This record gives sequence, C-alpha cells and structure tokens, in this order.
Amino acid sequence: MMGGVSTSAEPQPAGAPLTLYLVKRLELVVRALLDDALRPLGLTTLQYTALTVLEASGALSSAQLARRSFLRPQTMHEMVLALEKRGLIARTPKPDNKRVLLAGLTDAGRALLAECAPAVAEVEDALLADLSPGQRATFREGLQHGVTALGALSDHRRSQEA
Repeated sequence: MMGGVSTSAEPQPAGAPLTLYLVKRLELVVRALLDDALRPLGLTTLQYTALTVLEASGALSSAQLARRSFLRPQTMHEMVLALEKRGLIARTPKPDNKRVLLAGLTDAGRALLAECAPAVAEVEDALLADLSPGQRATFREGLQHGVTALGALSDHRRSQEA
C-alpha cells in the first residue's frame, strides 16, 4: 500500500509523482492549449469535444452526449442549447420515442470542425513530436488501457450504487 493506494504495479521511485498526477497535468496543459487554439473559432475545448463525439457517433441524446463527453447532464443541456443556437447542431425527435431529442451535427458544425483540425493537429503533433512511431503507439495504448480500466471501475462502482 503506497500513499493509501493499493497497487499491483511496480512501486514508483521515491518522490516520483503518481501517474494520475501526470495524466492530470497533461490534461490541464492540453486543455489550455486547445482553449487558446479554438477561441478564435468561437469554441471551447468542451464544445469541440462534444462536436467531435457527434461526428464520430452520429446523433445522440443529450444524456448520451454528456456521458461520452465527460460532462454532467445539466452542463451538456446548456451546451446543446448554445450549439443549437449557433446552428452547429440540430435536434430531431428519436423515431421510436418522440420525447427524446437526438442532437446531430449540421453542415455548419462539420465545417467548423474542419476549420479546427489544423489547430488541434498542431497540439497533437507537439505532444508526439519527439516520440518514435513505436513510442507513439505504446503511449496511445497505455492511455487507452487507462481509459478502459478506469471506465470499468467507474461502471462497477455505479452498478453497486444502483
């Protein structure tokens, strides 16, 4: 048990920051850089994330979009209204349940994402610049493993609360 956290991994060297701390620092730097890069295009990082989720997944309810964008439902509801007002998304009733509105990208939303691509690629390229192709693959695999492992832990905890 290290620092109150049980682990089966190799112990970290004394004084080394927790991996979770490094991931959080990376998230904060990425968020700041993306906010700066996207601001001239009128988007926040959170709005950009929601639009890319819709681009990848197709139309989703606000609740689904909130889960996939890592936001609370109320926060997502407000964001959906703002994105809809700007014409970046449109909501239509779900065919089998007219009470559920599905948000989907509009042509304007797709065009704005295309405008964002170079700025986002610049941040991604800077992150990976000094890594070999093999190191890039390993880095991505490690991050994906963390997402999967902690997602499973979160799901497990939620199922126990229900």
